[in-house]
Amino acid sequence: MTENINRRDFLASAAAVSAAFSTRSALAEPHPRRGEPLFRISLAEWSLHRALFRHEVTNLDFPAIAKREYGIGACEYVNQFFKDKAQEEKYLAELNRRAAGEGVQNVLIMIDDEGALGDPNPTRRTEAVHNHHKWVDAAKTLGCHSIRVNAHSKGSPDEQMKLVADGLRRVVEYGAQHQLNVIVENHGGLSSNGAWLTGVMRLVNHPRCGTLPDFGNFKDYDRYKAVAEMMPYAKGVSAKTHDFDQRGNCVETDYHRMMKIVLDAGYHGRVGIEYEGTHLSEPDGIRATKRLLERVASELGGAT
Repeated sequence: MTENINRRDFLASAAAVSAAFSTRSALAEPHPRRGEPLFRISLAEWSLHRALFRHEVTNLDFPAIAKREYGIGACEYVNQFFKDKAQEEKYLAELNRRAAGEGVQNVLIMIDDEGALGDPNPTRRTEAVHNHHKWVDAAKTLGCHSIRVNAHSKGSPDEQMKLVADGLRRVVEYGAQHQLNVIVENHGGLSSNGAWLTGVMRLVNHPRCGTLPDFGNFKDYDRYKAVAEMMPYAKGVSAKTHDFDQRGNCVETDYHRMMKIVLDAGYHGRVGIEYEGTHLSEPDGIRATKRLLERVASELGGAT
């Protein structure tokens, strides 16, 4: 994390959330029937961020790339790659057309740079809430189940928890009107503290609010503990990778251990590949992550 947590301030918040850990995931499903996959793989667009920033491909190309190059039939979009298109009906219709043509499901949109939902200034916090509304609308148009937002704020851990919960709840209430979920990723700062983020979930206390546990994005907090804490509220999972060893295992995360945590929470939904490394090319990194997830699924008793 980028912020130091005062232990005395934090313990009060952590105590309040301990009961949440026994709650099942909002997207938890019964163990799949024989022959059905333990989980399904999706592709996070950030895995192609270098190619996108270099304009080698565009957001409209993403569904075809996911399906044709990687055999993945579900896409997780990133708003900054079509930042000015959220309210452009023709663009969204074209993206829907391309996804449908490939047989690809649009899963979610990751939202950044629309203001801090936990801004201490109430005017700026309300502005951030309103900035997210258009992305709820866009996600609904694209047939997504969720938008992913951030939990940024300032102040003590308790203060930030209350401020983030306030802004988040208002976006969630808007999302609920459109049957959309609003989910928070551990994305630095206090959001990368599993118990703190679970505390935010309890304060919001809405079935359309959840988490997007990311296997990375941790600094001073145990990633396995954090994911276990977040899984009861998970409506998606982000399989982050950077480096691989000669056997194809992720260097920074024990995927067998991590995916067992995910599955033991009763989650059998989408697991999104998010390759962020530099030693492999983006295509090779995506393929390496997919092979790893498929192998782990087989080892844990199922297929993807």
